[in-house]
Amino acid sequence: MSGGAGNGRGKGGAVAGQARAGKKPEDGKSVKPQQQPRKRTAREVALDTLVKVAEAGAYSNLQLNRALQEAQLSRPDAGLATELVYGTIQHQRYLDDRLSILVTKGFQKLTPWVLALLRMSAYQLLMLDRIPPHAAVNEAVVIAKRRGHSGISGMVNGVLRNMERRLSELKQPIERDNPAERIGIAHSYPDWLVRRWIDAYGEAEAERICAAGNEPPHSSLRVNPLRLSRDKAIGMLKESGFDAAGSRLSDAAVIVSGGGNLAQSEGYQSGLWSLQDESSMLVAEVCAPAPGMKVLDCCAAPGGKTTHLAELMEDRGQVIANDVHPHKKQLIEEQAARLGLQTVQAVTGDALDLAARFEPESFDLVLLDAPCSGFGVIRRKPEIKWTKSEADVHAIAGLQSDLLQVAAKLVRPGGTLVYSTCTIEREENERQVERFLETHPAFKLDADWSPKVLRPLREGRAVDDSFGGMVQLLPQQFGSDGFFIARMKRGE
Repeated sequence: MSGGAGNGRGKGGAVAGQARAGKKPEDGKSVKPQQQPRKRTAREVALDTLVKVAEAGAYSNLQLNRALQEAQLSRPDAGLATELVYGTIQHQRYLDDRLSILVTKGFQKLTPWVLALLRMSAYQLLMLDRIPPHAAVNEAVVIAKRRGHSGISGMVNGVLRNMERRLSELKQPIERDNPAERIGIAHSYPDWLVRRWIDAYGEAEAERICAAGNEPPHSSLRVNPLRLSRDKAIGMLKESGFDAAGSRLSDAAVIVSGGGNLAQSEGYQSGLWSLQDESSMLVAEVCAPAPGMKVLDCCAAPGGKTTHLAELMEDRGQVIANDVHPHKKQLIEEQAARLGLQTVQAVTGDALDLAARFEPESFDLVLLDAPCSGFGVIRRKPEIKWTKSEADVHAIAGLQSDLLQVAAKLVRPGGTLVYSTCTIEREENERQVERFLETHPAFKLDADWSPKVLRPLREGRAVDDSFGGMVQLLPQQFGSDGFFIARMKRGE
């Protein structure tokens, strides 16, 4: 645990200090030196995180970040803990399918931490060739002994030793007559979600989507064009020890690996760049705001698209950034201040009330980056595969429809309405826009996108000659998040 070295403060610290120096306290009794808390291993940190995600419904990325900060692991150990958390959650169904062959009774009734330990260890045995099997098994048994009793450690040892002996058999490809079940087990997705994607994209494309969702996300940043060029940013990053290269999807994006935490880099702290996925960057580029415009970002937190809009406007005009959560107003303001942007005005309120708070038809551009199921960012939040349901998709689609109705009222004649989500669900995306256009004849899809935005989309086959003003980015196309963007124009 971090902070252990500072536990000898105050009276206890003075006594411990005297004892270490060979002195006795005034009462003449000897005092044993205080023992520092045992530092947790990478596997223990990963296990604690997995249990909290499963039991408390915590987001894996947030919970893991907290755990890593507390544990103060070395960089290699932090990398291992990260791999174990994301890999175990991403491949949960596959791991359960393989484990259930070995644990024939009561598998789903296991204590949560025991189940998480078996899954995490099975992930190492089945999917991480670089980890020696004996290391994965031995560490699991040690953890089981520390957390449980001899019966539990014996069961864990028996199951994992059996798995180690039968690895070649257990690694055979999954075979099922039902395509949704086969893909669902092989890539660890619920059948209902796989069925929806097969219906929407076909079996082969659905499997590619599922496979891509299990790949590690790459890091990308957005260069602040008001401060420096992308080439100069790449040079600075390389000098600081990062591997950096320009993105083929967005002219503002740089793909980065190695070198440490980008959020702690000098360039981030001084406002030279922001952390954002490439697909997300396309939203502001599709908006194409001009300097002097009056712009509304309806659901703005944490402020990535808001600040990108302001940068593209050369920080001239007005960008009103609304979010329903009061504490997120500060996040948006901090982002704008860090980037040196003066045009961003953060406000707090329910987006459903925006039409009552602002004058109708008063904005040149309205962006609705809507709440959604989030299935485009599964590689960053893999637990949503298991926590979302089909009913959730229907419910969020209803909210999106209501938000679109409100946003439309604020667009001036001749103005632009952009709708975006980070999901790949047709009900929330294409069909949502189609329903809106059927009931709002004043709006039409606008396919007049910048050539520099459309060129990589055509090259990556995200759009073709039938492009009409909306695009669905799939995670396998560019290695970025799945995103949907539609641009509509209001008639004069």
